[in-house]
Amino acid sequence: MQRYIDKFLRYLEIEKNYSAHTVLNYRLDLEEFGNFLRYRKVDNTFLTTEISQGKSLESANEIGGRNFLKTLSADKPVRQWFGFPYSQSHKDVSLEAEKVDYLTLRRYLAKLKEKNVKARTIARKVSCLKTFFKFLLREGYIKDNPALLVSGPKVDKYLPGFLSEEDAVRLIEAPSTAEPLGLRDRAIFEMLYSTGMRVSELVSLNKDSLDHISGVVKVEGKGKKERLAPVGERALASVRRYLGERKKDSKALFLNDRGGRITARGVRFVLNKYINVVSQKQHISPHTFRHSFATHLLNHGADLRSVQELLGHANLSTTQVYTHLTTDRLKAVYDKAHPRA
Repeated sequence: MQRYIDKFLRYLEIEKNYSAHTVLNYRLDLEEFGNFLRYRKVDNTFLTTEISQGKSLESANEIGGRNFLKTLSADKPVRQWFGFPYSQSHKDVSLEAEKVDYLTLRRYLAKLKEKNVKARTIARKVSCLKTFFKFLLREGYIKDNPALLVSGPKVDKYLPGFLSEEDAVRLIEAPSTAEPLGLRDRAIFEMLYSTGMRVSELVSLNKDSLDHISGVVKVEGKGKKERLAPVGERALASVRRYLGERKKDSKALFLNDRGGRITARGVRFVLNKYINVVSQKQHISPHTFRHSFATHLLNHGADLRSVQELLGHANLSTTQVYTHLTTDRLKAVYDKAHPRA
């Protein structure tokens, strides 16, 4: 099983050009599925309900075959799945991918549900498995795709949180421009709100990524796809002032207080310093600027297709989550459009 996982991850990294973060998430999901499959190597007829109902290990050994207890005691991931402590060395007894069938996948999803895993997480794992087995089928490693008819749980539509225009302005203007770090923080907030870029895209910017004359920035998005995003004059002015006061010479656009490239966690730390000062919202993250950017554009009449391009979304359906509008905006549209409003 592991050799197939490694081949699949190389395919995602090299051919699909996925980011290291995305490849890591695929690896974690597939290795968790591999851990679940380990006990299937012992006896394909073994049912997990014997343990989940509180029966003894000896009883499980009788049902799973004489080697089941030995395998369970020696395999950390399997013991973690069934809730037993681990004390011995790891042993790989994973089931080969060719023997995975539809019922195996259904049992895995049932186990996730039993462990109270969120529906959105289960849906992501189902998507991962579908992509994985589709790859194995296309490459000829398996004859049938066991995940073809597997469907994930219904996921509630998620409406991202966003700042009001007033809160966004207060947050952007909160850093003091009398000191270099305040200038940097102001420039970071201006760039996030002006471009709607992801924080991972922001921290990867170099000084030459920004064209001050044409007012655009070259952004490397997911899958290393590049796009040009317009930058507002206020954001450009903030960046110019920050760079003019910065002592450290570096190709990175934004630096931390030690002179290295700032990280996504560093931006989150910077944001936390100002949240309580300017807003009653307690769950603000750097990504909130992106949500606010899209929401404010739509509220002011921007079309969905343009917002999709600005955000760098591959599919329009991803952008549609931002079509929520404020109550005031909906009321204004209603009053203007309804003949008896």
